[in-house]
Order: sequence, then C-alpha cells, then structure tokens
Amino acid sequence: MSPTSAPSSSMSPMVEVSGVHKFFGDLHVLRGIDLSVRRGEVCVVLGPSGSGKSTLLRCINELETISAGRIRVDGDLLGYREDTKSDGSIVLHELPDKVISRQRSRIGMVFQRFNLFPHMTALGNVMEAPIHVAGVPKKQARTRALELLDRVGLADRATHYPSELSGGQQQRVAIARALAMDPEIMLFDEPTSALDPELVGEVLGVMKDLAASGMTMVVVTHEIGFAREVADEAIFMDGGVIVEQGDPRELIDHPREERTRLFFSTVL
Repeated sequence: MSPTSAPSSSMSPMVEVSGVHKFFGDLHVLRGIDLSVRRGEVCVVLGPSGSGKSTLLRCINELETISAGRIRVDGDLLGYREDTKSDGSIVLHELPDKVISRQRSRIGMVFQRFNLFPHMTALGNVMEAPIHVAGVPKKQARTRALELLDRVGLADRATHYPSELSGGQQQRVAIARALAMDPEIMLFDEPTSALDPELVGEVLGVMKDLAASGMTMVVVTHEIGFAREVADEAIFMDGGVIVEQGDPRELIDHPREERTRLFFSTVL
C-alpha cells in the first residue's frame, strides 16, 4: 500500500472533500467545501456561473492545487503525503508530478469543450492515453477503444476526424476517451453547455447509461431534468460555498434556502 493510501471499503466514500479552500491571488473561489460522494453515486453540482463549481471539479482532478483542506479519492490523499511527527502533529509533503499524474489517471474528466486532437481520428483519440500514458499495447488499446466507441454509439465513426463529427458526437468521443483509462470516477464539467439543443439528448443518454452501470460521477450541469432523473445527491453552490444539498427532487422543487429558491425560480 502506498503512503497515501487508506484501506478501501465499499462503505467508505469514493470522493471526500474536507475543508477545501482555493484562492486565485486575492480571489477566494472556494470557501471551505465539505463534500462526500459514495461509490456508485451520481452527485450533481448546481449553481450560477462563478459559484466555484468548475473549480471544485478541477481541484478533485488535480488540475488546480488547493490552498487548504484535503481531497481523497478512494481513500488516497490527492497531491500530498501525510507524515505524523513525534509530537502528533501532521506534516504535508507535496507528491512528485509523476505520482500526481498517476493519481489523475484514475479520474476521468469531460470538459465543456471537447478538447479532441484534431489530427487524430475518433479511434486515435481514444487510444492515445492508454498507449502513451498507461503503456497499453497498441493492439489491446485499439480493441478497447473500439468497444468504447460502440458503447457511446459511435462504432461507425471510428475513422472520422473531429471536424467530420457533430458536437454531440465529439463529446461522446471525449467520454469514450476518458473511459479508456478505466477511471474510478468520472467528472463532467457542463458537458452539454457547448452543444446545440438537439444534440444534448445523445450525450445525456450516454451519461445515464454510465450512471446505470454503477460509475461514480460528479456532474456540474444546468440540465435540471437530468439532475431530477439520474442524480442520487445534489448540491447547490453559490459564492464558493455549498448553500444546501440533499435529494435532487427535494432540493430543486422544495429548496430550503432563499438563495436556492431564487436560482431555481429563474431557471425552471
């Protein structure tokens, strides 16, 4: 077991965020976030633009370094090693970039923009990380990539380049690419916000299938219907804090906090 590991248990959270703060200079973006996501759970993060939702995801994926607090995924402390001194105090040591990259490879991330390599086919995009990051043999990576493209409904588009695909198809390739590293958790940062309305359903359909398969997911979205239908837990963020959280239907239809009620009165 690595120094950052804790015993894994089906009862322990897959994601545990404790007292997380994030500053960008003088801007205090996250103000003491506490969040626990169970294994196989879909947690939807709702809230206005600028509330810190995307920054929270980027911290979980170690694309941003937190300013204070702890984040654990499957018991592993992200970004740091904890040492206990003789007086009982705990000292944090930053992990090397190579170890952080290995931690990050366990966390799939799908962005607003698809970020596909334009010079690679759909198949090539999905094969890239397993070959060059995980060292998977090319033949094995190709077989797995074709399986994943079929899973997202794009088996017939494997040889197409991103410029030959619709926005919805590109986003589905991006999901397949994230799944190719066999992540323990999937993070989605407003995955449908850049899509034309008629293409949103095909991406949400893939996400629903993922949720049904038991994938742990944290989803930043404005798709209220998806939150109601698929999520197990919803949190509403504003001003860098979690204003309230709970059952998605209760939170959306019967919010307790005035700020939450005001938000939903403008989007529903």
